[in-house]
Amino acid sequence: MRFEKKAWPKFFQKVLDGEKTCDVRLADVACKPGDILVLKEWDPEKEKYTGRVVEKKITYVMKTKEMQFWSEEEIEKHGLQIISFK
Repeated sequence: MRFEKKAWPKFFQKVLDGEKTCDVRLADVACKPGDILVLKEWDPEKEKYTGRVVEKKITYVMKTKEMQFWSEEEIEKHGLQIISFK
């Protein structure tokens, strides 16, 4: 399957440069490894797409709703972070 999502310019460029190799998204679609994530660059100031598009094959999906590693208080205090690695 293919999923299209908006990407703000500063994040879109990091994906193009190969610096950004993960993404944090609302789990509102049932994507899985092997699916294609289509990122369409969105300019929030102009409220329109720029025309730049990049496609990436999804290699891993981690859903956090079922994770119970931390208490709500810890999450509220520190937040969560996504760590990418190669």
